[in-house]
Amino acid sequence: MVESLLAMWAAGGERAEDLDQFRQDKALALLLGHELPAAQTARDFLAQFHAEDLPLLQEGKSSVPAESVPLLSLAKANAELVLDMQCRRPVKTATLDVDATVIACDKRAAKRAYDGNRGYQPVLALWAEQDVILADEFRDGNVPAGSGNRRVVEKALAALPGGIDKIYLRGDSALYEHELMHWLDEQAIGYAITADMSSQLAECIAALPEDHWKADQPEADAIREWAEVNYLPSDGIWKKDAVSPRRYLAIRIRPRQGELLRDGNRGRHFCIVTNRSDPQAGSGLELIRWHRQKAGTIEHTHDVLMNELAGAALPSQKFGANAAWLRLNVTLYNLLSAFKRVGLPEEFHTARPKRLRFLLLNTVGKVVRHARETLLRCTKEIARVLAGAPRTRFALKRPALAGV
Repeated sequence: MVESLLAMWAAGGERAEDLDQFRQDKALALLLGHELPAAQTARDFLAQFHAEDLPLLQEGKSSVPAESVPLLSLAKANAELVLDMQCRRPVKTATLDVDATVIACDKRAAKRAYDGNRGYQPVLALWAEQDVILADEFRDGNVPAGSGNRRVVEKALAALPGGIDKIYLRGDSALYEHELMHWLDEQAIGYAITADMSSQLAECIAALPEDHWKADQPEADAIREWAEVNYLPSDGIWKKDAVSPRRYLAIRIRPRQGELLRDGNRGRHFCIVTNRSDPQAGSGLELIRWHRQKAGTIEHTHDVLMNELAGAALPSQKFGANAAWLRLNVTLYNLLSAFKRVGLPEEFHTARPKRLRFLLLNTVGKVVRHARETLLRCTKEIARVLAGAPRTRFALKRPALAGV
């Protein structure tokens, strides 16, 4: 059942009803080794991931239910996939990019998100170096993105394979929780997180002398600058004698024509907080740019899941069925990452699903049965790509991983 859903999504199908069209392709069934299920059969399968009266991971008006046993099993399968990829293509650094997104949905069971529309608001944790999703947590739309993130980070760390020398974390202001940052300090995990622009922090930034601001990269219509802020939050958690002292790095963006343009403001201010002071971190400007790179990782992942796979086409009124739908899309995302990085030439390592469909997955081929063998006759373009693929694509046995 899972293989059928992944094959349909990889080929461009989105909804369970699309299975009825894919069932007409007898060659696809021959290559898979089984018939594809009917749409109703797939919906019944997904409904088995739902369970009522589960204990709550997070209580209150914006509660988060615990996961059913079948959902937890999907997470274990995904962790096995991540481990397999690390064994075949090991890296020594893990940068976790954590972010939530809103899936607009007009189902009666969906609750209103912060933008006023009904939907769901899942959170993802991406391993940037491997381009695989370590953890996902499906949530109702009314659950704030800035709650329960330590739980998500702990799930991601539990899914990390061995052999990692250093772990980092990047996030937006939803992760600006002092309890979370204090825990990251204790775990020796370096991070850069967008800080909430409180009135206290805004006053400190506004009071900076002009000679403290340093130039960032030039832009055609704006002046971008940065400065380090001597700021101490008033929450009483962080102390200046902490093992990993935090640094606040302010960013100022001013239009070149001053108050004559845009909304009349002379400039906009942003700020990130970091505990990184290691030699690899570099200057404050390098840390700001490193933090900015998450826009090309986790936000790209959200875009692929929702617009090029089937993450946004939630199939059911049942919370558990929708959670399983998203998690299976996460599995497909990771499978495609492994397929690109382990089984295809380097020119395809960053290819999006649409490009893979155009060049490989949806091209015309002919399935032939001959001499007790099943053969796929394909175009010269596919033959060229596969001829340049690494040998590891055909080695099914997982290689050993040092440190595991």
